[in-house]
Amino acid sequence: MAGKQDAPTAAVVVDTEGVVSGWSEGATLLLGWTAADTVGRPAAELLADPVPPGFPKDYGVGPDPTGFVPLRHRDGSTVDAVVTVHPLHGADSRALGHVLTVQRWGRRPVIADRAFEQCPFALGVYDPELRFLWINASSGRVIAHPEEQVLGKKYREVLPEFDRSLFPERDDKPYTDALAEVARTGKATRLITVFRPHGSDYANAWATSIWPVRDAEGKVRAVANWGFDMSAEYWARQRLLILNEASGGIGRTLDVIGTAEELARTPVPGFVDLVTVDLFDEVLRGEEPPSPPAFSPRDALTLSRAARHSARDDDFSLPEPPKPVSHAAGSVAARCMATGRSTVELTAQSGQGGEWAFGPGLAADPAHWPPGNPVIDESLAEDGLTGRITVPLRARGALLGVVVFSRRDRPEAFTADDLILAEELTAKAAVAIDNARRYSRERTTALTLQRSLLPQRLPSQEAVEVASRYLPAGTGSEVGGDWFDVIPLSGARVALVVGDVVGHGLHASASMGRLRTAVRTLADVDLPPDELLTHLDDLVLHLAGDHHPGGHFQPTGESGATCLYAVYDPVSRRFTVASAGHPLPLVVFPDGTSMPVPAQPGPPLGIGGLPFEATEVELPEGSLLALYTDGLVESREHDVDQRIAELLRALRPSATSLETLCDTVMDAMLLPDRRTDDAALLLARTHALDPHHVADWDVEADFAQVQQARQAAVDQVEAWGLAEAAFVTELVVSELVTNAIRYGEPPIRLRLIRDTSLICEVSDGSNTAPHLRRARAFDEGGRGLLLVAQLTQGWGTRHTSDGKTIWCAQALPLTSPV
Repeated sequence: MAGKQDAPTAAVVVDTEGVVSGWSEGATLLLGWTAADTVGRPAAELLADPVPPGFPKDYGVGPDPTGFVPLRHRDGSTVDAVVTVHPLHGADSRALGHVLTVQRWGRRPVIADRAFEQCPFALGVYDPELRFLWINASSGRVIAHPEEQVLGKKYREVLPEFDRSLFPERDDKPYTDALAEVARTGKATRLITVFRPHGSDYANAWATSIWPVRDAEGKVRAVANWGFDMSAEYWARQRLLILNEASGGIGRTLDVIGTAEELARTPVPGFVDLVTVDLFDEVLRGEEPPSPPAFSPRDALTLSRAARHSARDDDFSLPEPPKPVSHAAGSVAARCMATGRSTVELTAQSGQGGEWAFGPGLAADPAHWPPGNPVIDESLAEDGLTGRITVPLRARGALLGVVVFSRRDRPEAFTADDLILAEELTAKAAVAIDNARRYSRERTTALTLQRSLLPQRLPSQEAVEVASRYLPAGTGSEVGGDWFDVIPLSGARVALVVGDVVGHGLHASASMGRLRTAVRTLADVDLPPDELLTHLDDLVLHLAGDHHPGGHFQPTGESGATCLYAVYDPVSRRFTVASAGHPLPLVVFPDGTSMPVPAQPGPPLGIGGLPFEATEVELPEGSLLALYTDGLVESREHDVDQRIAELLRALRPSATSLETLCDTVMDAMLLPDRRTDDAALLLARTHALDPHHVADWDVEADFAQVQQARQAAVDQVEAWGLAEAAFVTELVVSELVTNAIRYGEPPIRLRLIRDTSLICEVSDGSNTAPHLRRARAFDEGGRGLLLVAQLTQGWGTRHTSDGKTIWCAQALPLTSPV
């Protein structure tokens, strides 16, 4: 038996009839039979079992000329051997038979050869010119070429398609370049190659190692490689990369359309070739979407195409604005939205035996698909698609729309893992879209409240020509509390107001409304700007004290708000301004020079304890005033002084209409993508009242002067062509002058102003203010102011630094000359 173990390779010659004609010494050592025992006998008698399939009895060259064969030893035992058959030809190429080389299976070289041959990994050896020297069976199956067809041929000649990049965006290195680099440098390398095997509809990923084969002197004589299919792991990693990209790329903005675009762009082209996102119109408007019970799979649905992204350059990405898209009753999209379940559609592809050919990886097994998936739909091919996944877009129990992932430029069929990826992407986007929808609703509500609290139209008055603009913060930022106002005052004067409430959202808008109402109320009392801000500051302090931290309401935004209050008098052309922490207005004079109003801003509202200071300047007629909030000039890239200089430059073409100038300023100062705060702008061009429309007289503190004052007023009214107003003017002047003489102090002055109304003013040096009262039946007095109130449009009192002024206004007759 020792001979059996140490027997060398045996050689047996068999003629064309299958009869042994030669027997080597090695064969005797291996099987115990001598040449005398075997020559002339059929070779098949030496087999321990019947001839195995594929191994002909005459030992001719069959499908597998090298195979495992059990042979019979002379002592009756079985010898496991590997028999290799070689054809034997004569000098005239005539077939003489075969030479069989026999090796014991247990010998190390044979085991090694068979191990390499049966290795499940793809193995290959190439010379330095990349000619095939040897490949194993696994490698032959991968490249779809058996060894005898490729030996001696160059790699690029046999497999030119492997040099094409299957996914150009990944910049895969052609495999032949990697082989050539190892042959040239002698340095081993590892790489992952993505390619589509010959005849396969699926892209495989192979992990490959390439190393040099050196001789004893260290010279590279060949290049060897081995690789194994890691498609399941590779595509799982690619899915994780797409999900990771989605985590950082979807939901970056609180905008419904923008988030839908991010969802459409993320999986293209790494996962699919085309993505469409359809949303209900209610979602686009920030409203609650319809509930699923409101429709069934049998209902046709109309949505809006919010986003569309394709891997093809000739496809546009997004219709502007979103266009309606109809989904027919019973369609896949309608069923998915009604049932809440995703659907995978695939074109029919045949595998072995006519069964469905699934892609690589365990998830390709039909057992991993959810019920009802996949659906074989031949109509996809008519649309140029190889597969489609339809996923309902749901978040927090609400159905927002539907997302469709399509493949058309690659034949790979979707797997169950692909469905999971599509649903994960959709789920991430659904939450982000719902957040954007809720934010849009909140923002729309706050913006609606904000706009409703701002002046709907500016009041008619002659002191200044005005124009205004308000722009909320850009998408992704909440609405703030910026506001402005124009308030007509007594004596043909006008108040210009602009303010900014701390914070954003509904609370800021509500706070702005309260402040604007308070300013209008205080303006009706006709307080000077500094006193008005003092009263407003006290009001803010009281409002802040009404809200306790333990209450159910958030603190108001009035505390810390800023406000600028200015009064312009067209008679004297004086502009008086006071600021509570607000940016000062800018003035552009008729000659083109400009400057900020030289005033001293006080503290913001709600601080308390510090006085406000009023500044008065005289303006030439035609001066341009610009009142604004800090959202117009604040910037992260530039300081405030630089931005104010830019605003002054934008105001230079002051001769243009104020409406056009407002648009020019807003376009120059605010970029849509960088607007993080709301901004308000109020422009006013000053006018001066014609001196001929103002008449005044000094009145001595003597009741005898009342008749003269009445007559002077009537004469002036008639000179203005307002004879119809003479009677009421006479009564009003008589009553007001009489009261000033009786209850006031010198100096007493009467003034008539013809503006949009006829204004009568009587001033005196007393600070006592009259009040309206209803006289009893037998009272001799107390009816004067009641009479004035009944005969005029309005009356009031304003205090000055040296006394008070009682005023009243009459409507001008419609036929009065201008």
